[in-house]
Amino acid sequence: MNTLKKGLLVGLQTTWTLGKVIFPVTLIVTILGHTPVLDWLAAFLAPAMGYIGLRGEAAIPLVLGNALNLYAGIGAILTMELTVKEVFILAVMLSFSHNLFIESAVATKVGIRMSVILAVRLGLAFGSAFLIHLFWSGGQEIAQYGFVSSSAGPEIHGWLNMVGDGLWTAAAGVAQLALIVIPLMILVQVMKDLNWLQTFSKWMSPFTKVLGIRENTSTTLASGLLFGLAFGAGVMIQAIKEDGVKKKDLYLVFIFLVACHAVIEDTLIFIPLGIPVWPLLIIRVVTAVLLTIAVAYIWNRLEKQEALKRKEATYGN
Repeated sequence: MNTLKKGLLVGLQTTWTLGKVIFPVTLIVTILGHTPVLDWLAAFLAPAMGYIGLRGEAAIPLVLGNALNLYAGIGAILTMELTVKEVFILAVMLSFSHNLFIESAVATKVGIRMSVILAVRLGLAFGSAFLIHLFWSGGQEIAQYGFVSSSAGPEIHGWLNMVGDGLWTAAAGVAQLALIVIPLMILVQVMKDLNWLQTFSKWMSPFTKVLGIRENTSTTLASGLLFGLAFGAGVMIQAIKEDGVKKKDLYLVFIFLVACHAVIEDTLIFIPLGIPVWPLLIIRVVTAVLLTIAVAYIWNRLEKQEALKRKEATYGN
């Protein structure tokens, strides 16, 4: 009973911590979605689309996917006549960079700099698009979309209705967060009290060792991979308090997760676009692994150099 009570309390505290970020950001972005602001932003970005193999109007799903969510971006793609290559480029970009404001703001609650999150996500999105455009000459046929239900509701007019829709969407987002975070925290607490968490960490240790991070980040990695960046952040908040996760491991975990999170859901929802999803999944996972290994290697080299300088300074004196 104490285990369930503690897990419930931690889940509520985590939901409150993340909800204070998710609610206002969702409210603002939802209201902006009913105004011309996002269209203006898309028009501003349109001239740069040619450098990554996209036509100007392709900026619209990119803006919607980053400002709102993947479903909004996919909905916009379904209204356009695009080639398979263009749809695949958009899918790869949106898989790396979507729901940007909310997920990036949530990551800052665990101590990650917003600039790092934005640089990694946007860098991966545009870098991958440029490479696909550069090296893939195929996919010029028009994409054949499968059936997908539209998430777009009736057009909303009037500021009062816009604010009402924003409040409803924001509240629904926090409720969805609570429905996953609270049971997840209870499960984590049960695993801790039964010493299952240590066993799980040992199972994950070969993978975390390859990434250059410690075993005590394994639960966060698993949560982020399965449920998403926000929920991984929820687990990490608790891990920082109880497990003493170091700053270096914190950054490495989130560098991995910003490139590859919610891999099942975020991959499957692209199926209606009629593109091959296995390459999409492989690109995300391989990129996340290689990027994390590279950052860990560079970080370790810098730490060794700094330690050597301190040693030389000590003996020099």
